[in-house]
Amino acid sequence: MNDLQLDEAPEAKLRVAAIGDVHAAPSQRGQWRDMFAEISTRADVLCLCGDLTNIGIAAEAEALADDLRACSVPVLAVLGNHDHQSGQPAEVEQVLREAGVKFLENEVCTIKGVGFAGVKGFGGGFDDKMLDAFGEAATKAFAQEAVDEALRLEHAIKMLDTPDIVVMLHYAPIAATVAGEPEAILPFLGSSRFAEAIDRFDNVRAVFHGHAHRGAYAGQTRRGIPVYNVAAPVEKPDGRPYALIEV
Repeated sequence: MNDLQLDEAPEAKLRVAAIGDVHAAPSQRGQWRDMFAEISTRADVLCLCGDLTNIGIAAEAEALADDLRACSVPVLAVLGNHDHQSGQPAEVEQVLREAGVKFLENEVCTIKGVGFAGVKGFGGGFDDKMLDAFGEAATKAFAQEAVDEALRLEHAIKMLDTPDIVVMLHYAPIAATVAGEPEAILPFLGSSRFAEAIDRFDNVRAVFHGHAHRGAYAGQTRRGIPVYNVAAPVEKPDGRPYALIEV
């Protein structure tokens, strides 16, 4: 992983806008353009929390890249499960990198004294209902994917020596922000393994995720770190499709 520095001068507060699950498509080019322009007047940085595309193809990424031309603040992102659907996540990422998006899958970033770390995440369930790596090989592989992603996240956070850190995920790290989703699919919406990794650090100030379209907006880890479900369909306090907080 690499540490990307953007304007190291710290400020009292950094205004962070975050949204996930925009599911860009060529037929809906322009859908998010006005929102990105608005964010540029309200925030210092935009976090895109996965499912940037609908079926994970370059044409969809190009549509999103076109809309992002209206955004004049730094844009950070992680991929989501939809971005992997067609087996072309590298192509999706490349299109958006060329449009100026900075992905946190393999690097961390510091903006005005605030560190950002992120991974896609994975499922596996929450709290005492987390799936163990036991039984068939497929079950073990599913459980291990969450373990591996949580270790990657912990490694990324360790790379940052900033007093304040923001974590970005696609999958949820706590059960509270997936409340409202059908119980049968909760294990596929996230894993407490990510909250366990996050809670090992004293300087994480906020966690953003998407994926749970019918989930709840806010919750917290066991140590009290705020977690925000910023999936576009989730109702936010100010009625906008994105969240806006200060760090």
